[in-house]
Amino acid sequence: MPEQNFDIVVLGAGSGGYAAALRASQLGLTVALIEKGKVGGTCLHVGCIPTKALLHSAEVADVTREAAKYGVSSTFGGIDIAAVTTYREGIVSSKYKGLQGLIKARGITTIEGEGRLVSANTVAVGDDTYIGKNVILATGSYSRSLPGLEIGGRVITSEQALELDFVPKKVAVLGGGVIGVEFSSVWKSWGADVQIIEALPHLVPNEDESISKQFERAFRKRGINFSLGVRFQSVTQDETGVVVTLEDGQTFEAELLLVAVGRGPSTANVGFEEVGVAMDRGFVLTNERLATNVPGVYAVGDIVPGLQLAHRGFQQGIFVAEEIAGLNPIVIEDSNIPKVTYSDPEVASVGLSEVKAREKYGEDSVSTYDYNLAGNGKSHIIGTSGSVKVVRVNDGPVVGVHMIGARVGELIGEAQLAVNWEAYPEDIAPLIHAHPTQNEALGEAFLALAGKPLHSL
Repeated sequence: MPEQNFDIVVLGAGSGGYAAALRASQLGLTVALIEKGKVGGTCLHVGCIPTKALLHSAEVADVTREAAKYGVSSTFGGIDIAAVTTYREGIVSSKYKGLQGLIKARGITTIEGEGRLVSANTVAVGDDTYIGKNVILATGSYSRSLPGLEIGGRVITSEQALELDFVPKKVAVLGGGVIGVEFSSVWKSWGADVQIIEALPHLVPNEDESISKQFERAFRKRGINFSLGVRFQSVTQDETGVVVTLEDGQTFEAELLLVAVGRGPSTANVGFEEVGVAMDRGFVLTNERLATNVPGVYAVGDIVPGLQLAHRGFQQGIFVAEEIAGLNPIVIEDSNIPKVTYSDPEVASVGLSEVKAREKYGEDSVSTYDYNLAGNGKSHIIGTSGSVKVVRVNDGPVVGVHMIGARVGELIGEAQLAVNWEAYPEDIAPLIHAHPTQNEALGEAFLALAGKPLHSL
């Protein structure tokens, strides 16, 4: 087949790649979108969407067990994993079909196959070549392991965990970050015993320390066990289970070991280095406008150093499409991208932690207010505890919001607007938060920092 020419060639159709393609097409540019798997990538097929389906199943299980306290007669009969799988797969299938239809309707040329960058403006798929005035690298990520820790048998990653056709009785989870605690939350709700192993001093270690401590208390109350501050050493397995050994000699027995130590960039054997793209430990290096050192080549998503979040990749895809079109979009710093952990309890944050804010602005130049959800009517109604912590610069803007409790992920929208628009608490305090909502907890925190707390002393 002869060469095909486009304004933009996108290598990878995950959150970053397909967002770039859709926005570029909207701006009148011709686009080739190359994907070796399915459009939608990790997030849609083995990440965000299917895992949140499992978490909703877990939430329903917990509510069913506790139904009597809400005046509802119900009996929890266990987990039908085949039905859970049908539910999960149905959601993914629906979203996948919708995305396919959207891409087709936008006139984007999709190419199924493994692409390889062969020059600054050319991607090869088999014997075919696709030339772009610009190329966007968006090849995504994979589940990492630790040196010497082989995946296989009863040692699994999140992808295999999604496909399990049984509920394990006892699970060990290596990693107390987002993936680890979300699966731990699911399995505990489904009736499993869970042991988390985290080498850092806290669970969800990327969050504000006060939130991490509350999270640990909540998991301890749920009966989820965890070991902190000691590194993994080895694992052995047989036909019935695994034995995990830590560096201090502690051992844990379980049916399975979930390895949840983060994700690595999928950049091997796709030609980036051969073309001269600057790399660091597999990541593609870019400037703040996501351009690589090779003219006309950009990179987005998990292959760019920083937060590995689907919505970060999505925003970066839009950003690069607009950059190529000459719209000069604004840069969003990684610290100002919202993060949500969808366990029970949920954790949501945006902006600087208290420690980072004091490091940046000075120890005495920062104020914080921590509003306890015990004072929030809607939180009491749904039976959750937790808090909303707001960090501000004295006589200045809100620079961080950190939340823990059921459904707090739904509050992150207002929080990220406050941080990214550099709003002062005094700007937000007069605005109305509907009653009764959990959103009022944010309003109360802003009122307090504006010097006029109502429902707190």
